Amino acid sequence: TPEGFMAADAEWLAGHGFNSARIGTLWVGVAPDAAGQVKADYLAAWDRIVQLLAAQKIWMLFDFHQDLLGHAYQGEGLPDWAVEPLQGSLTTLLGAPSFGFPFNYFTPQLSQAFDNLWAENGPIRDGFRDAWVAVASQWKDQPYSMGYDLLNEPWAGLEYPTCLIPVLGCESHERDELQAFYEHARAGIRTVDAHNLVWFEPQPMISTGAPASGYEAIPGESQLGYSFHYYCPLNTLGNALQLGLLDALPVGLEDTCDSFGNRSFAEARAQADKMQAVELLTEFGATDDLQVIADVTAEADERLIGWQYWQYKNFNDPTTESQGSGSQSLFADDTDLSTVKLDKLRYLERAYPQATAGTPLELSFNPDTGAFLYRYQAAAASAPTEIYVPKLHYPRGYRIDLSGARVVSDAGASTLLLQNLSCDGEVVLRLSPL
Repeated sequence: TPEGFMAADAEWLAGHGFNSARIGTLWVGVAPDAAGQVKADYLAAWDRIVQLLAAQKIWMLFDFHQDLLGHAYQGEGLPDWAVEPLQGSLTTLLGAPSFGFPFNYFTPQLSQAFDNLWAENGPIRDGFRDAWVAVASQWKDQPYSMGYDLLNEPWAGLEYPTCLIPVLGCESHERDELQAFYEHARAGIRTVDAHNLVWFEPQPMISTGAPASGYEAIPGESQLGYSFHYYCPLNTLGNALQLGLLDALPVGLEDTCDSFGNRSFAEARAQADKMQAVELLTEFGATDDLQVIADVTAEADERLIGWQYWQYKNFNDPTTESQGSGSQSLFADDTDLSTVKLDKLRYLERAYPQATAGTPLELSFNPDTGAFLYRYQAAAASAPTEIYVPKLHYPRGYRIDLSGARVVSDAGASTLLLQNLSCDGEVVLRLSPL
């Protein structure tokens, strides 16, 4: 609704350096009643937000979000007409689970329903494709489109326990089931939009330690993305530390998350390379634990991987609310932008390149000291390199140490512009607060 996201929100995001947003244009909203019956007023309602974001030059990733499949399983994302035929014998026998998010995922009822979704090759799969065709038709010419994130966290079904076994994993599930499901939608999108990126997501256990997924490159397709998530498994047990339940661990929680993070980023890049795709961290955080946010953003910078924090505001998300949603938002009160959590914002609002006239080589930012380093291989370009410099970290301006380029922006500008001195040299920029 207009009260949920307003011009002030888009201005706030841009004003704090955020230049992309993953937006939940859900399947259940696009076609709530039947396959192929598109709800035009839903797309129009979203277009209001799309135009607000585009006016601030914020790039948008359209996302068919789902958690727990749909309403029947205490979730959202799939329309009821699609979920009802997927409810198999185990739901009939045991009833729908009622443990909430994320625990319903681990029940045989919901896992069987997901298996039925991947096996179905008729009106539900076609309806999924047709809903994406409607979204692509609506925004194929939007200049700030990042493309289409086909389905959030597709559960592996009854075989999910194998996803956590390194020697097994879920590679066959994604190669033999999910890839076909995604390619059906991709083919539909390509009938109306030949150019924008199409993003595949892995089964969600990868965000808690499962091995890399099994997607393959698609012949003739050059615009693929790999959308992955990062949630350190033991971070979710942080409250247990207060009870002393994890005191006996041979390593600390932070050490465990470091190991997990290194593996997750490496596997995401390996999977993207295998797909001939680009990787993007489209979810992380969902917490007020500042160390987690600091670690993930630093790891992403080190690997030159972009990220999107979960989440801007709570927006009455049913599965978020079941987990105590206040810690996930950037604000103490979602209706009041002045209640931003400044300690959290200091790690998320960072100095970083928003455009580079060349090839990035090295990036680091220390949110505690404001020390920033960016190194890139210059290329011939008429447009300058653009560096976002947050007032939050440089309230009195910044000191510049630069080689290989010259500054062409005003002193103390929030967007630092660099013009390369040559088309084949290396540019090195260091910033520090005054």
